[in-house]
Amino acid sequence: MSHTTPVGPDHSPGRTSDDAEAIVALRTAFAAQRAAARRDPAPGPDRRRQDLAALAGVITAYRRRIREALSADFAVHPEGFADLVEVLGVAGRAAFAAEHLEEWMAPEPRPAGPGLLGTARIDVVHQPKGVIGLISPWNFPFDLSLGPLADMLAAGNRVIVKPSEYTPACSALLREMVAEAFDPERVTVVTGGLELAREFPTLPWDHLLYTGNPEVGRLVARAAAENLVPTTLELGGKCPAIVHGDSVTAETVAQIVGTKLVKNGQMCVSVDYCLVPRQDTARFVDLVRAHMRERVPGFAASSDCTGIITERHLKRLQGLLEEARARGVEVVEVDGSGTDAATRRMPLTLVVDPPDDLALMREEIFGPILPVKSHDGIEDAVSYVNRGERPLGLYVFAQDGEVAERVLATTVSGGACVNTCAVQSAVPALGFGGIGHSGHGRHHGVDGFREFSNPRGVVRRGRDDLIDVMFPPYGDALDGVVGSVLGAAGAE
Repeated sequence: MSHTTPVGPDHSPGRTSDDAEAIVALRTAFAAQRAAARRDPAPGPDRRRQDLAALAGVITAYRRRIREALSADFAVHPEGFADLVEVLGVAGRAAFAAEHLEEWMAPEPRPAGPGLLGTARIDVVHQPKGVIGLISPWNFPFDLSLGPLADMLAAGNRVIVKPSEYTPACSALLREMVAEAFDPERVTVVTGGLELAREFPTLPWDHLLYTGNPEVGRLVARAAAENLVPTTLELGGKCPAIVHGDSVTAETVAQIVGTKLVKNGQMCVSVDYCLVPRQDTARFVDLVRAHMRERVPGFAASSDCTGIITERHLKRLQGLLEEARARGVEVVEVDGSGTDAATRRMPLTLVVDPPDDLALMREEIFGPILPVKSHDGIEDAVSYVNRGERPLGLYVFAQDGEVAERVLATTVSGGACVNTCAVQSAVPALGFGGIGHSGHGRHHGVDGFREFSNPRGVVRRGRDDLIDVMFPPYGDALDGVVGSVLGAAGAE
């Protein structure tokens, strides 16, 4: 099985533009923030709380315009979901960080060997890294820009945000919001096209966060490596749902299909494919049909269905289905609503037991297509997952707790859920990120605070130590220390 490059949120709109002014603005902003960071390298907790309050305040104040911008870019976007994720999600992360800031900032004591260091005090002190670059994707334009910003501000950093060109209305609004809430020497937004996207990771950032797909992530990482810039990469991947025989139920289907319908599949932690017991595959498909008929009839024609971001993305998804049909694979339309080209709303479609060489099994789908693969037991399902790249999320459905724990113990993923999906990305206190092909690094909560901080080890010398024995000339004092340690260890 080959799980290759997904086509998820990226930052190149497929066209070039004159970005000269945007690049000048980027470099100017970077120089100004770097100078400000040198003047004030470690803002105190009051300053950080002010920044977090400003972030929470501006995201809630712009609620109506955020809804409008999302609808402009996606053609159709559910308003309630915009409020839940793009507004309340960001405000919640900022509030959580402000609440826990004192404990996160407190020095963390480490034990010292009293024989050598005496009464020395040893601490890890988390200091701001400095100026951070944040490249955010199109699928959650506010949550994935301003959510990580909460962690960065809690850690005392200055930030420049580069949003996606695929969401011009959201990007323009994001720039307006940030300009209202922050001095540009603390946070600013730069917008532009392909050339700006290429320039952004080449600057000597103190840290760089990129959220998108692995193909672009490799380019970002290579560019950052030229300046030895540490990176956090959130890259998505093919997140599986493994279903045990005791859980082929309406409730399991409600969790899997409900997750798949969020943003119409345009979510990095969405279920990319299901592994279902072979003897239950037909029943699973029937349960999906029943769910769509009874819970969300006509979903693709409703205001709850998010439009596919661009016509090009829509054609790609349609091409995945056309390839499957051409190969004689069973394609099951479970919605009944056709695709609306004007609003780019596409119905949920199942693809049953597709071969692994199809594009929809090699690429991250990022849309309302759900492959359903048959397995011959949990070990078979785990083996299938483990032959692919390590996913951002893994979801196991099993009423037998031992089975669920066995799956967790024998697989590796960025995050995981049992009997639900994607919730690991929505918990403010739980670090979120990938591993391997799905990325590295974490944000959210204390994990995000630490990700964007320098854990500086500090030794404050005390009394009654033996530090001087390390300095030449070496003689009886050093021999005595070595002899006492070796003697205590029973060495010859």
